[in-house]
Amino acid sequence: MGDVIDVAGAGASAVLLWGGLALMVFGIAKLVMVPLAVAFEWREHRRSRRGHHTLLNEKPWVSVIVPAYNEGPVLNGCVRSLITNGYERLEVVIVDDGSTDDTPAVAAELAARYPQVRLVRQENAGKGAALNRGIAVAGGEVLLFVDSDGIFAPGAVAEMLRGFDRPDVGAVCGDDRPVNLNRIQTRLLAILSHAGTGMVRRALTMIGCLPIVSGNVGAFPREVISEIGGFDETTVGEDLELTWRVHRAGYRVVFRPRALVYAESPSTIRTLWRQRVRWARGLLQTMRIHRSMIGNPRYGAFGIYLVVNTLTMIVMPLLQLLVLTSLPVVSAVGTVPVQGSTVAVLGWLGIAVSLVVVGFATLLNRAARDLRHLWTVPLWPVYATALAAVMACALWKEARGGPASWNKMTRTGVVSVQDLRERPAREPVSVRASPPVLVRRAPRHRLAVDAFGEPGRTYRMRGRAA
Repeated sequence: MGDVIDVAGAGASAVLLWGGLALMVFGIAKLVMVPLAVAFEWREHRRSRRGHHTLLNEKPWVSVIVPAYNEGPVLNGCVRSLITNGYERLEVVIVDDGSTDDTPAVAAELAARYPQVRLVRQENAGKGAALNRGIAVAGGEVLLFVDSDGIFAPGAVAEMLRGFDRPDVGAVCGDDRPVNLNRIQTRLLAILSHAGTGMVRRALTMIGCLPIVSGNVGAFPREVISEIGGFDETTVGEDLELTWRVHRAGYRVVFRPRALVYAESPSTIRTLWRQRVRWARGLLQTMRIHRSMIGNPRYGAFGIYLVVNTLTMIVMPLLQLLVLTSLPVVSAVGTVPVQGSTVAVLGWLGIAVSLVVVGFATLLNRAARDLRHLWTVPLWPVYATALAAVMACALWKEARGGPASWNKMTRTGVVSVQDLRERPAREPVSVRASPPVLVRRAPRHRLAVDAFGEPGRTYRMRGRAA
């Protein structure tokens, strides 16, 4: 019996030492995101000073597709923030996916009040089906997919169009932030989003490896959607899967940090868990569908990056759980591989670095007001451990082949962001109710200066051969 205990202690000690070392090294390596994010800002500053030509200069028709299922408390705020956003050549297509609350009545009132708004109703078929229905009836040259709880900051639509500044840009992702900052949990999510979303998306855009266009705010040229197809209705990660198809077709995916949308974050542990499990299952399903892309140099840097993404999103969380489960064994047997003082120093150093990185990312996002939530960062290890358990749960559910449901959050309509609460309620300029006849051609760019050719040359948007 003693031999078994000794072997178990030695094994747990090895897991704790080498697993902990691997996690630490991987965490340090991720700090490369910081200089990449700074390089992104420097590049964008240079482009803005040069007056870089973008799709916004051509004023294309934009169709905003809003899938809605039981979104009565939030739909009005979302639609009003879109039609008062400052971009006139825009239509809003609300697709009611068989709602059982007052969503149809709210949507009908909006459609009757504003000529830019159209309402389409269907039997409940899921978010992917609702988005595809919206694509079918929309008439814009650019399709902007949003969630019904999103409140768009002024100028966000125009900022999304500025992202189309090269012929091979196939998708643009905006910056989504929590709007309901009335709980400790949502305040933690708000402060972490600046690093995990804002800073990371900047860095990944720099190397051409942004893996997801958020379902909260994502824009695609119609030509690209026509080429690669609409949303996959069989996965709960339809936004992630579509983004990988954009990369597969050879297009670039870019981030526009000034295109802000504020949406509800889970305010309870139960809703957060269910949402994150759904996201993790969406990732696993997308990886299964596009497994041939992972590590494949045929898809350029993105194919190679998917190996790193697999390590970050799947391997490291499982290793983290393994290290944590080894702690009780090591403590019981007394075979701690490192001194307690060393662990304490590393722990405090980790918290200090986390505070610095999160603070820097918050300032990079020009959200200094959110620094008041910095006191929640010490809860980050608890949150990270929960996310590791989420991935283990998602792997178990996918292995069993269990049904993947949306587990939709109940909307509260809470708006805690001061700028949005103080936003003036102004009526939009009246424009035509819908865009002209459906446009199948690609938008054209007249680039003043571009690495692809001579000044003034016209380019048709297209991707690399897959």
